[in-house]
This record gives sequence, C-alpha cells and structure tokens, in this order.
Amino acid sequence: MIKIIPVEDKKSLKAFIDFPHSLYKDDKNYVPELFLAQKDLLSHKHPFHSHSKAKYFLAYEGSEVVGRIAGILNNNYNQFTNTNAGFFGFFDTINDSVVVDLLLQEVKTWLSQFKVNTLLGPCNFSTNETCATLIENFDEPPFAMMPYNFPYYNTLLENAGFVKNVDLLAYRFDENSYNEKAVRLKSAFEKRLASKNIIVRPIDKRRFAEEVDKVSEVYNQAWDKNLGFVPMTKDEFRHMAKDLKQVLDPQYCLVAEHEGRIIGFGLAIPNINEILINIKRGRLFPTGIFKLLLGLKKIRSVRIIALGVLEEYRKMGVEACFYASMMERFKELKMKTAEASWILENNQQMCMALENMNARVYKKYRIYEKSI
Repeated sequence: MIKIIPVEDKKSLKAFIDFPHSLYKDDKNYVPELFLAQKDLLSHKHPFHSHSKAKYFLAYEGSEVVGRIAGILNNNYNQFTNTNAGFFGFFDTINDSVVVDLLLQEVKTWLSQFKVNTLLGPCNFSTNETCATLIENFDEPPFAMMPYNFPYYNTLLENAGFVKNVDLLAYRFDENSYNEKAVRLKSAFEKRLASKNIIVRPIDKRRFAEEVDKVSEVYNQAWDKNLGFVPMTKDEFRHMAKDLKQVLDPQYCLVAEHEGRIIGFGLAIPNINEILINIKRGRLFPTGIFKLLLGLKKIRSVRIIALGVLEEYRKMGVEACFYASMMERFKELKMKTAEASWILENNQQMCMALENMNARVYKKYRIYEKSI
C-alpha cells in the first residue's frame, strides 16, 4: 500500500533530498545534486519563500521511499502573467502510475486552497531554476543545472492527463564543428558597436555585487516575453549569483554597456557535472570537496546559460560579440563541448543564430500542463 507523507522535519527533508540517489543508483548518466545546495534551496531561508509557498511530499511503500513531489504556489508568476496557476516540481518516482497519481492528487489538494486552475511542471520552483523533463536523448549525462530523468516519467505524466505546454531545446557545439565566422567577424562587430558607444567586456568581480544588481535589471527586461518567465527578485538574483561566483570565469560572463548602462549580458559556466557525477550522493564531505576543487581545471565542457539584450539594442551585433567572445575562450581553454541551453522551441531568432554557428539540437525537454 502506498502512503503519502508530508515533509515536516529534518529527517523527512533528508529523505526527500536523497531519494533520487537511490532511484538512479544504477544509472551511469545520473548526476547527484549537492546535498547542501538542495537543502538551501528547499529551506525557508531561500528568497523564493519570502513571496511564495511550497509543500513537499514523499510516497512510501512500507518503509521505502518510492516517490517525491513538491506543490508550488509562485505568487510572483501569477501576478506577472495575470494567471492563477500552480506548479509541481522536485518530481521523482518509480515507474508506477499509482504512486504518481497519489503524489499529484496530494499536490492538487494542497493547491486547492489557493483556487488555482492550472497545474504546470516540473519546475523547481520556476523556469529560473531547473525545470522540465528530458524527452529526447537519455544516453548522456546532463550539463550543469539541467534536468535528467528516466524516459518513463513522460509516459506517467501523459497517462495522468498532462499535455505539452512547451518544449525546450539544448544545442551542442563540438570543438571542431562550430562555425568560426562569428569569431572572425568579432572585430568588425566591436568597431560598429564602439561607434555607437557600446562596449562588450567581462564582468568586474571587484564590483561583483554592483554588477549583479545591474545585470538583474537586464535579465528581468530581456526575458519578460518568454513563455513561462517570471521576474527574479533582487534577493533571488543575488542568491543565484553568489552560488555561481564560485565557478565563474569572467571571460565567460560578459556584459554589454552603453554609456555606462548595462544593456545586455551573456553567461556561460564550466560544466561542473563532469565532477559532480563522481561525488557520491551529493556529499562534499569528507572527500567530495577535494574532487570538486581538484577537478575544476580538468573540466572540458561548458554550458552557455543565458544571453540577453534589451529589446532596443537587439540585432546590432551585441549577441554575435557575446558568442564570439565565448567561443574564443572555449578554444583558448581547449574545451571539447559546449551546450547552449535551454532555448524555447519558438525562439526562432535564437535558434537560427545557433544553427548558423553549426550548433545542433541534441536534447529536448518538456514542461507539461493540466487544467484542474
């Protein structure tokens, strides 16, 4: 018999975080999330919880955990989109429709008090964090901050009445396959931008807090028309930036500046999943911290996470300069692979730009929805 238990203490929270490690213990492509990072995200001290709510549930069969899920009410999302949606996230389960139905019912019951009419997910807690299920290419580990799941997740969700909301694409470059035209034209683009008093430069880590606040304003404006987008609060953006700073290469974190005003930014990070895949159950202690620190210089792949420019400055060459600079750094560090992710399937401009650089779609992800 399956029993659903809410997470209400440290012991059950630990079980919630650790369940995927047991579920995927025999899967060579699974990358464990760091325990401390997950505990921080789920803690009420995380900035998300200052404006919204989440409730976590575990499914037990006897004494064994067989599934987990979170019900999420993102008030900022509903206010921004003028909707009344709920989310589910942190979704992991054995291949059992009974478990899934019971978990989803618990989320719907919890969300019913807020009178939501649509359930979206998986999102942990929004599209600003890890979201969606993998639907194509289960044969390779995920890149940093991207999801991974068994193929049966999608079947279980569809059998539970969920339908596609949107698909997200991951593009791939290899060391010898990307089109170097953008790199060759970089100098010409920079001169054209300079004639308009626009410069592209690395982020200044000496003024990191100030730079982050300016970049957050660009982020919330440049992505505001993307499906599923919700603006990040200053505290949320600062919190994310603080975590990324530990692995940040300034040459991969670029800003475009017009007469002192930041009008665009591009961000890539080393694919730390190359290291995390070998850190058992996401524990940094006692030996994981050494694997992490010693492995950083051995990373040979990079994930391009974000590239955004304020609308009035688009199609001027800023985006091309971002990509060209990142590809130069990619080559300088002798990287083997780059992933640009994720891209909305209907973002034709970005998809075309990537395809013109010989990038190819190699993974697809899906966010589901269901009326409730």
